[in-house]
Amino acid sequence: MENRKGRYGNHGGQYIPEILMPAILELEEAYEHYKNDAEFNRGLEELFNDYAGRPSRLYYAAHMTEKLGGAKIYLKREDLNHTGSHKINNVLGQCLLAKKMGKTRIIAETGAGQHGVAAATAAALMGMECEVYMGEEDTKRQALNVYRMRLLGAQVHAVTTGTGTLKDAVSEAMQEWTKRIGDTHYLLGSVVGPHPFPMMVRDFQAVISREIKQQMLEKEGRLPDAVIACVGGGSNAMGAFYHFIEDKQVRLIGCEAAGRGIHTAETAATFSTGRVGIFHGMKSYFCQDEYGQIAPVYSISAGLDYPGVGPEHSQLFDDGRAEYVAVTDDEAVDAFEYLSRTEGIIPAIESAHAVAYVMKEAPSMSKDSIVVVNISGRGDKDCAAIARYRGEKIYE
Repeated sequence: MENRKGRYGNHGGQYIPEILMPAILELEEAYEHYKNDAEFNRGLEELFNDYAGRPSRLYYAAHMTEKLGGAKIYLKREDLNHTGSHKINNVLGQCLLAKKMGKTRIIAETGAGQHGVAAATAAALMGMECEVYMGEEDTKRQALNVYRMRLLGAQVHAVTTGTGTLKDAVSEAMQEWTKRIGDTHYLLGSVVGPHPFPMMVRDFQAVISREIKQQMLEKEGRLPDAVIACVGGGSNAMGAFYHFIEDKQVRLIGCEAAGRGIHTAETAATFSTGRVGIFHGMKSYFCQDEYGQIAPVYSISAGLDYPGVGPEHSQLFDDGRAEYVAVTDDEAVDAFEYLSRTEGIIPAIESAHAVAYVMKEAPSMSKDSIVVVNISGRGDKDCAAIARYRGEKIYE
């Protein structure tokens, strides 16, 4: 939790070029005002309920529980939200805030495309211009989402710099923001970047843990023993963890993308392989080379191959309040197929990283234990990529 302005322990801050400071300070001031504004919160609640379809369901995975033979497993169904992931929570909040600030254009970055689709959706709803920056490599991996964004009226820019993935899309979007601060809001998609983004995105996503808490008390009369979520930048996990941070008996477990293994160069597991640095406006843990440069990262998941993690996750890691584990591509693909066949739920490959860890851990837990897995998104977007991974050539 934030211990002073924009700081989470040793992490966070506002490490940005001078040209962006007026925009950041304007955003900070606006958010501090509107987050406590009754009309703003009422409007956001209506959008959550009537447009996004909240509250999302907490589903008891009976078949999975029985087959694994240990803890009771519940799935938080963020995949059932409008646009198919948790991303809609944050974009509705930020677009509503941008409108209050008098902005008419939003720009966003995206990896797997879910944030880009959500941003394009909210922009269409609110009558705003939308431009999305996406790594060229990711536009190929997620061609369907590129089409969806364009269908919704957004302009999609393929970023060719660097590795052509998520980190490069963030860098390009930040650079674009410096050119048109007056009418443009940068709709950052995760709990990363300079303050107030990590706090603001967390607050909009915290609806997830607020609902889990209420739903668990209704269904089981108590809190879960563990809440588990995948972590790239970390917004779905932060949303799922936030209202449990003070409940020390609840384990918080983040599942990072190990790619082809944490002992290879083809990984995106920040806490397993990274160290503290400064990038994208914040101090946090990052994957770095021997010279302290941001290292290229890899994951089968376009949404998890970010070389860092949000500063509040870094504080939870330093404090030992949350555990972070690495899950490989192979494990995630197995889990993608397992959940599909066992519960009839096709998860996003990002979410499958969390499912994989539960598959490994649940059998050794007592039958009295309860775990909640955050299914951050649905897997339609990943079917062609997973088929190719298994050697089957299909075309979208």
